[in-house]
Formats: sequence, structure tokens, C-alpha cells
Amino acid sequence: MKWFLILWGGPILLLGSWYGLSYYDMSFGFFMLTRQTHDLVFQIYGNVLGIPPETIPPLVARAIVVDSLIVFAIIGFRKRRQIAAWYRRHFGAAAPQSERPSLASDASLSSAP
Repeated sequence: MKWFLILWGGPILLLGSWYGLSYYDMSFGFFMLTRQTHDLVFQIYGNVLGIPPETIPPLVARAIVVDSLIVFAIIGFRKRRQIAAWYRRHFGAAAPQSERPSLASDASLSSAP
């Protein structure tokens, strides 16, 4: 599961870092991080796909959101028993009466004068 998350999150982190740095032209001396390269990459992708380059970033963001939801659904399905146990522990849902702590004491108020 750890490698699954690394192989999912690594490319997203790399793409997001490149996009953010190149969008704001924080190149640190690397040509790949310049705004000129940013525009060129999206121009090439736009020409290959036959769509305007400015429509590509929202499409990629939507794809990342959908993929993330799928990944979290897979993780939730695999860990459903642990999640249910945690929920029962913290919120007491569906706990039988015999498992609940007894609030009665030896000095009950019903024996008060």
C-alpha cells in the first residue's frame, strides 16, 4: 500500500511542482522551469490534442481529482474493517448494552432518604 501511494503521489507532486514553479517563472537557472518552457509545453500538447493550450491545466486538475478519489476509495475499501473499528471505538455506534460501561454504583441515589 505504501508503494501504491508513492507511485500515485510522486508524479502528482512532480507535475504540481513543475507547473507552479514554471507558471510563476521561478526557474532557479533551469530552462525547464521558465515560463517560456511552460508555454511551449502547453502549446505542443494543445497542438497534439487539437485543443487550445489554456484548456489543458483545468483538464489535468480534474483528472487528478478523479484519480485521487479513486485512490482514496481503494484505500478505504481495503481498510474498511479498521475504519469501522475506529468509528465504533470513538463514537460508540452499534455497541451492545453488555459492552457499555455500567454507570451504577454501590451508593445509588435511589437509597437516599
